[in-house]
Amino acid sequence: MNPDLFLADLEAKPSALEDLAAYLETDPFQALPDGIRRVVFLGMGSSRYAANVAALRLRARGFDAYAEYGSARAAFPQSEGTLVVPISATGGSLETLDAAARYSDVVAITNRPGSKIAEGARLVVPMMAGEERGGVACRTFQHTLALLLALEAHLTGAPLPPVRQAAEATQDLLDRRGQWLDQALDLLDGPHGVYTIAPAERLSSAEQSALMFREGPRRQADACESGDWSHVDVYLTKTYDYRAILFPGSAYDAQAMDWITQRGSTVLTVGAEVAGAKGAIRYLHDGARDVALLTETLVAELVAAHWWGAQ
Repeated sequence: MNPDLFLADLEAKPSALEDLAAYLETDPFQALPDGIRRVVFLGMGSSRYAANVAALRLRARGFDAYAEYGSARAAFPQSEGTLVVPISATGGSLETLDAAARYSDVVAITNRPGSKIAEGARLVVPMMAGEERGGVACRTFQHTLALLLALEAHLTGAPLPPVRQAAEATQDLLDRRGQWLDQALDLLDGPHGVYTIAPAERLSSAEQSALMFREGPRRQADACESGDWSHVDVYLTKTYDYRAILFPGSAYDAQAMDWITQRGSTVLTVGAEVAGAKGAIRYLHDGARDVALLTETLVAELVAAHWWGAQ
């Protein structure tokens, strides 16, 4: 793992997204059979974060859809009309390989099409993220989300994900980091770690952001869903120097911010301005929900890259 190469991986995001957008126009899922009514995603870490959001979206469209830990001992049996999708950027996640081995028919999503996870798969869908030389899953996480949204589009007839707009939004954040990064570093740099908050529909943004703080600079970090925050994380504001990134969009943002403001805690918002926050980072197309989903973790990634490189 290398912080300088991690930063280079982040700076290569817009170009990789442009290539992915062109690939998605060919519909990489066109070979799937008709009649799919249940989708079971298998994965660990960032792969599972993305899959949780994808499963929630598919359930909202009437599908039975689940994101399972690859390490879970029990899962849905394979049956007619069930699509099993193991996800592993490296293609070698032991838990996901073990879970996939229980099924005779899978569609694998991986950044290494020639890896173990591709063996015996009905279809192998490449992430098209390129090599992550920094050793951290950043582009592969973003591309996994985009591919799962493309799967949703294939199954439901929804529009393709706005990957080109996400590339523009990502480039905008990178180009203007001199205007916002120093403030983010200052607001988030406390003695008790960083906390990340996002609505259920974009919980992957909070989970991936917290992982970036743990994985690179090895800082304490944890994620929470916006509505659930008032039931489980509110207590931390009583005794901690609580500092958080809030990804706005929940109907319960104001409820959380009321406690945060009362207790003098520090919140930085990404993508919108929220009353009581100490700062806000805006970017191109940030009002579009799916662009935000595909883009907003870059803020935490760049903060993590800076802290990691400064150690």
